[in-house]
Amino acid sequence: MMEALLRALRPLSQPPTAPGWNHDVMTELIGHTECRPAAVLIGLRDERVVFTLRTDHLSSHAGQVAFPGGSVDASDANALTTALRESEEEIGLDRSLVTPLGYLDCFETISGFCITPVVAQIATEATFHPAPDEVAEVFEVPLTFLLEPENLKRYVMDYRGHRREMVEFQYGGHRIWGATAAIVHNLLQKMEHP
Repeated sequence: MMEALLRALRPLSQPPTAPGWNHDVMTELIGHTECRPAAVLIGLRDERVVFTLRTDHLSSHAGQVAFPGGSVDASDANALTTALRESEEEIGLDRSLVTPLGYLDCFETISGFCITPVVAQIATEATFHPAPDEVAEVFEVPLTFLLEPENLKRYVMDYRGHRREMVEFQYGGHRIWGATAAIVHNLLQKMEHP
């Protein structure tokens, strides 16, 4: 499984650039908007994917499942730096216990971000300490669960008069949907068809 994962990734020496792989769809939905750069960490610990549940009081995406991550700061050298910094801030992840593996292609969101997903191995002994003002919970989902076709749910959503095909996963009472599910689905597709 790890071999398929590694084959699916862009090497660390070749980070992706905007626009996102879904740029045409986003342009149709929100027009030609300048996207703000962001990065997320798709962390794998013992072949389990690490997710966060955002707190209910946040101004955006409250109560949603997400990857640790956020906007690129001016002081960040690159998307990898952003993903590691945000993971430290949000879930207390010690970056010395993270081994970056590669990137997925950029993904654009309805909220106007262009996200660079960074895929990394997290050491078994790593511990998580969620920032209580941002993260309600950290949980892990086996990669094998996400790879099972019957665990992928498809539906159509109406957004500003446009029909959007969406995907989601349900695991342990958590609904993984939106940008997070789309990024997971992109990874799974690349693992099956590199």
